[in-house]
Amino acid sequence: MEMIILSGRSGSGKSTALHQLEDEGFYAIDNLPVSLLPELVRELAQNPLNAHQKVAVCIDARNSPVGLAKFKSLCEQVKKHAQLRIVFLDAGDDKLIKRFSETRRRHPLATDSLPLADAIKLESILLEPIVVEASLAIDSSDMTVHELRATIRDRILGTDASRLTVQLKSFGFKRGLPLDADLVYDLRMLPNPHWQEGLRALTGRDSAVQDFLSKQADVQQMHADILQYIQTWLPKIEASNRSYFTIAIGCTGGQHRSVYMVETLAEVLRNNYPDLQVRHRELQH
Repeated sequence: MEMIILSGRSGSGKSTALHQLEDEGFYAIDNLPVSLLPELVRELAQNPLNAHQKVAVCIDARNSPVGLAKFKSLCEQVKKHAQLRIVFLDAGDDKLIKRFSETRRRHPLATDSLPLADAIKLESILLEPIVVEASLAIDSSDMTVHELRATIRDRILGTDASRLTVQLKSFGFKRGLPLDADLVYDLRMLPNPHWQEGLRALTGRDSAVQDFLSKQADVQQMHADILQYIQTWLPKIEASNRSYFTIAIGCTGGQHRSVYMVETLAEVLRNNYPDLQVRHRELQH
């Protein structure tokens, strides 16, 4: 049996993700009391229905703090009967506040004495036991509903859970760090095509920008250093039973240097990681 546990802060897209998994044939259960996880998987493991061989369960902060604190031990019991993956969705505090303001929905933890911003921070504390056990984190801050559904298909359903799935992500520091990054590289000290005539409006995918950066000694040294680190340590990360690993590479705007570096690294790494995924955060807009 395959079980996926979805969790995340309210407004991060858990319902969208759960609906996508349901559309893909998973038996979907929303807001399950976390203490019932072992009983649920034991019950379904004995059920011959094929419909119950792929299960997606959503767990959120409405659970009791006592139950959430036992999340790790409960998952160990689940693993005796099912192949388990834990996915945590999140978004920046400002994005979550904006989403609740736009939809006029009430945050499940908010009260007259606990305003929205404080409820969001409290939710982070309550869900920490799940965060530390998650095999995959997804930052939905800048995703539309359709992009989130596509991400669920690509990152969860389109990969082999038995091997490491690597994502290379370019981003701009001016818009903040990606919440789902496992490893971050900073390229802001490298020569910037933004200041070269004719290159400002282009991206790291364009041949003119690639030609400029490929001739810069510092850029090539950075590429060699990053590649050596990745090729040395990714096999050890994979050996530690990690299913997902996100490498975020940033420059000032996320348009030139980081995009170029992600693309050139991907060309090399795809030989050993056929499921490698590439995302350019700032080029999505």
